[in-house]
Amino acid sequence: MIPIISFEEGEKHLNWPEFIQGLAAGHDLPKAQIADTFLYRDQDTLLTRSAWIDGLGMAVKTASIFPGNPARGLGMVNGGVSLFSDTDGTLEALVDFHLVTKWKTAGDSLLAATRLARPDSRNILIVGAGTVGRSLRQAYGAAFPQARFTVWNRTLANAEKMAADFPGMRVAEDLETAVRGADIVTSATMSTQPAIKGEWLQPGQHIDLIGAYRPDMREVDDTTLQRASVFVDSLDTTIGHIGEIEIPLQSGAITRGDLLADYYDLPAFRRQSDDEITLFKNGGGAHLDLMTSRFVLDKWRAAQ
Repeated sequence: MIPIISFEEGEKHLNWPEFIQGLAAGHDLPKAQIADTFLYRDQDTLLTRSAWIDGLGMAVKTASIFPGNPARGLGMVNGGVSLFSDTDGTLEALVDFHLVTKWKTAGDSLLAATRLARPDSRNILIVGAGTVGRSLRQAYGAAFPQARFTVWNRTLANAEKMAADFPGMRVAEDLETAVRGADIVTSATMSTQPAIKGEWLQPGQHIDLIGAYRPDMREVDDTTLQRASVFVDSLDTTIGHIGEIEIPLQSGAITRGDLLADYYDLPAFRRQSDDEITLFKNGGGAHLDLMTSRFVLDKWRAAQ
C-alpha cells in the first residue's frame, strides 16, 4: 500500500538541524533536472514543479495560490506532492503538501543563515506574520536558541496575534527602526513594491528574502542588493523567474556576477568579515521539494 504521510505524522519525526543537513547532502548529488509551469488568472496562480535527481527519485508538487481564499475562510495555498522511485518510476508516497512546504521553505532559508549570518546573531526580525513567518520562528529558534525575536506586519493586529503564540516575541510598529536594530532580517511577504530599503541596512546583517515568487514581486529595493553579498538557493529558479532578482538584472542595477553562488556551490556560502552584509534569496524549486519529501519518507520509514 502506498503510504499517505499526513502533516502530523510526518512532522513528529523531523527536527531542523538534521533536516538542513539533509538539504545540504542533497546538493552533493547530481544536479537536478527541474521544470516549472506557472498559470495565472489575475492574482490567482497555479504552480506545478517537477524534479528528478539521479539517486533520489522524482517529485511533482502542484500548488494553487488564491490570495482571496482567506476572506472565504479557506487557506490561501493548497496542493499535493507525489514522490516517485528513482529505480522504476513507481509512486512511492503521497506527502502532505503543507508539511513539505513548511520544512522546505523555512529549512531552505535556515541552511543559508547558518552559513552566512554571524554566529553571535541575537536579534532576529521576522517581516510578515503569516504561516511562513511562524515557520521561520520555529526554524530560526532551533538554530539560534539565544536570539530575541521581533515581528513586523503591515496589519498590526496580525503581528500581535503571532507574538501571543510565541512568548517573549516583541511586536515592531516601525519597520525601519526594526530593520536597523536586527542582526538577521527574514522577510516573507506578498509584496510587489519593495518594503525594505537598503539605506536602513547595518554592517554585519544577514537578510533573508522568501516572499517574492512571481516576476512582479519584490521585498527589497536595488540599494539593498547593491550593498549586500548576494546568494541564492538556485540560479535556475531565480534568474528569469522571480522579480526580486530579475527586475534589477534587467535594469542593470545588478549583474549576473553579483550573484555569488547557489547551493550547488555550498562551500562558497561564507561571510568574509563581521561587517559584511549578506543576502540570501530563497527561490524554492521542485528539487528542494524532492529533497524534502524524500527526507520525510526516509524518516517515516525508519520510525515504523
